[in-house]
Amino acid sequence: MFEHYIVIRTKNLIAPEIGSLGVSTMSASPAEAIPDNIEISTETLSKAERDELRHDPRTVAMATPMPLKLIEPVDRSVAAPSAAASTWGVKAVGAIASSFDGDGVTVSVLDTGIEPNHSAFAGVHLVRKNFTTEPHDDINGHGTHCAGTIFGRDVNGMRIGVARGVKKALIGKVLGNGGGSSETLVNAIQWSVQNDANIISMSLGIDFPEFVRWLVEERGLQIEPATSIALEQYRANVNLLSRLADLLKAQNAVQQASLIIAATGNDSRRPNYEIAVSPPAAGTGVIAVGALKNGGAAGHTVAKFSNTQCNLSAPGVSVLSAALGGGLASFSGTSMATPHVAGVAALWAQKQQEQKGSILSDVLSGQLLAFARADLLAAGSQREDVGEGIVQAP
Repeated sequence: MFEHYIVIRTKNLIAPEIGSLGVSTMSASPAEAIPDNIEISTETLSKAERDELRHDPRTVAMATPMPLKLIEPVDRSVAAPSAAASTWGVKAVGAIASSFDGDGVTVSVLDTGIEPNHSAFAGVHLVRKNFTTEPHDDINGHGTHCAGTIFGRDVNGMRIGVARGVKKALIGKVLGNGGGSSETLVNAIQWSVQNDANIISMSLGIDFPEFVRWLVEERGLQIEPATSIALEQYRANVNLLSRLADLLKAQNAVQQASLIIAATGNDSRRPNYEIAVSPPAAGTGVIAVGALKNGGAAGHTVAKFSNTQCNLSAPGVSVLSAALGGGLASFSGTSMATPHVAGVAALWAQKQQEQKGSILSDVLSGQLLAFARADLLAAGSQREDVGEGIVQAP
């Protein structure tokens, strides 16, 4: 039997060094470093070929593709007219007072695509690639909403974008009505890096139950072995995404930052139960984002649906942003929190570029974490739920 695999390998045999994260890094000179010495491929292999590849010292990681799903907002509604000049999220992350606007920073949004003719994206150079079999434009609205929060221009007098000075954005459509796959995601991340993305924003997750269902219905397996196989590949995919994120950090020595920011998921139902962060946000080296509800002067609170074990938190309830067909819509979810962090990351990246002449991933992630504010959150907020606190603009 032949199986399909995502494979990350080095082109040349270079002795690995184990970094602080427990992940191998290549002891290569800058000329040999990422991405020139790294090859990402998808291959159909027999069991013997798979086993041989696993023992090849050039193999960094390999995994069977798993289905991806949109991290669906817990609610969507048409936005009512508002007298406010800015969304509560833009205010809460401190973007209003920042002297930076994201100019010179390239952001990649891997989602359901974008509605390119929306007024929120006027003047933005959108580089688009469709990884699905659907039309190029967004037909869901999720990707358009997320992009609007990151770099959208004002709509009807309302500021929706955290980094509204971004002039170039990469839009990878990786999710259609039927979802996507981790293979698609890895290819889209690679495409983003090749097109000089400084920040990669993803509001999606691996669909574990769907993979189990596929093994049962398509492979004829019983639920117990299907669940075991799915768990094995779940771990393999988390490891593969962690290795990829680590390699992007290694790349920083010779190229630009490519920091990955992802949503933790909307599976919790507080106070009944809480669910831990889901992949790809669960990967080492990925900034995992939880969602907050506007608590006003009493402090923001973790959203009831937000998964635990995030690194940072951001506004994720009743977030206004660009809607399909023009105008604005209100969505809630960790998907809405993630673009706030991506937008703030663009502001910090611009500051770093102007002051240092380069953008370093480790410095950028460190700034996001170090300047997050826990004092703006409600008393009793747990670190597992809110991370280091609500992300803050420079």
